[in-house]
Amino acid sequence: MIQWLPFDETVERNMRISMIGTRGVPARYGGFETCVEEVGRRLVQRGHEVTVYCRKLGGRGPRPERHLGMRLVYLPALRRKTLETLSHTALSASHAVVRPPEVAVVFNAANAPLLPLLRLRGIPTITHVDGLEWKRAKWGPAGSAYYRRAEALAVRWSDALIADARGIQDYYRDRFNTETDYIPYGAPVLTEVGTDGITDLGLSPRRYHLVVARFEPENHVHVAVEGYLRSNARHPLVVVGSAPYADEYTASITRAAKGDPRVRLLGAVWDQRLLDQLYGNALTYIHGHSVGGTNPSLLRAMGAAAPTSAFDVRFNREVLGSFGRYFRDPGDLAALCDAAEADPAGTSLRGKEQVASLDRYTWDGVAQKYEELAARVLRADRRTTTPRGLPGARADVSAAVSMPEKPETKEVR
Repeated sequence: MIQWLPFDETVERNMRISMIGTRGVPARYGGFETCVEEVGRRLVQRGHEVTVYCRKLGGRGPRPERHLGMRLVYLPALRRKTLETLSHTALSASHAVVRPPEVAVVFNAANAPLLPLLRLRGIPTITHVDGLEWKRAKWGPAGSAYYRRAEALAVRWSDALIADARGIQDYYRDRFNTETDYIPYGAPVLTEVGTDGITDLGLSPRRYHLVVARFEPENHVHVAVEGYLRSNARHPLVVVGSAPYADEYTASITRAAKGDPRVRLLGAVWDQRLLDQLYGNALTYIHGHSVGGTNPSLLRAMGAAAPTSAFDVRFNREVLGSFGRYFRDPGDLAALCDAAEADPAGTSLRGKEQVASLDRYTWDGVAQKYEELAARVLRADRRTTTPRGLPGARADVSAAVSMPEKPETKEVR
């Protein structure tokens, strides 16, 4: 049951809010989609009209007109790595200007070049900037440069920016001298997840290690596999994940497993109940994500009391704190796997302590912050006496698009 925080009397009632830039709902893929589903359903329950733009990618069964009270609009996208997100967002923004919402929430700074479509129609726009996408190897030099410039455009053309991690807040403050609203993801606390699904897979509770990740180099799935194989672990390593456009990296993970029967590559798991059982019964969860801010997979593992070994970067330490164990290379992880199997009772206790630390990450609180931010930008827009147009309302950072590249003085860790 959704438990709401006390209502803020300054919040606008019955706002029309559109959510643009994700694959849509029902959430089956990543953090953005989970956020849209969890926040959108709560905004609907608060009396707001929420429209979610969904990608229409071939035959995937029925396309309901509504999901958890949210109105769904399906539009196509080009099935190419560099164009899928932008092509869908372009169509979504074009659709939105015909039936304009009062506030648009755009996910992913990569979509920033399309913000003028919304702004010229007079739609107040909030951009959830995500993590440091320009660090992902899959984009190459041209893609990385595009993301860096798109960040600057998001700063210039958004009425407000959302950062889901303090480290991302600091990055935008240091690089662009601009403030963001810190709104992390929520963490579902999973209890009584059951064991029938993992039993069907031949697994036993607290007798396997788990990886759940999109197969990208920055998520260090290869390090997880190599580290596990260097250990003396007796319990299997279960790897859940895949990625479109990542055949080469997927093949490298298969090669790293070296045909060892202890490594179970399950591919993508779309059954949320089974996925929850995998989290909730793992001896350890190995989290290799390094560039994406506050990660929903990490929060879900913590909420399932899965003792977590995480790649040692600032984003993961921000969430896990002293309850996590950290690694930087396969040797570090091998030692953590061995230590976990040597002390399963102590390892399980650490998982329970993780759950107790999650009061900062509730979807109710997250949704309320989205609601209050939407109301704030809408009120600011109503007070504006000059036409919106371009450049954006964030005039204090209008020079961001022409800023020289700052030298990297420190890694965001």
